[in-house]
Amino acid sequence: MTCKEIGKDFLNLCACGNPKKAFVLYIHKNFKHHNAYFKGDANSLMTAMDESAKQNPNRVFEIKNIIEEDDKIVFHSFIKQSNNDLGMAVIHILKFSENKIIEMWDLAQPIPENLVNENGMF
Repeated sequence: MTCKEIGKDFLNLCACGNPKKAFVLYIHKNFKHHNAYFKGDANSLMTAMDESAKQNPNRVFEIKNIIEEDDKIVFHSFIKQSNNDLGMAVIHILKFSENKIIEMWDLAQPIPENLVNENGMF
């Protein structure tokens, strides 16, 4: 698999309720992440993703754009946690080493109820 394919499968597995499998398959032993709400190790993030998947079994996740440069791949995605949720635009930046994800950044922007921009979020 290419790093782009690995990243897509990792994010889809995490979003669709199987983060433990995603982490076993694709996370490097020296993984670190930069989500401000969780400790920077793999286990704390995997646990949080697992809890989120259990709380939001009807989650919708769609990758809209992918940008690849050197050892980093950027995924621009739509995620909707539940049927009542308007969703968010999310950016995941994955850094690879030895065909494994060694580092991750994520940023999210909620979709407002009254979207001013006529071009939409995507």
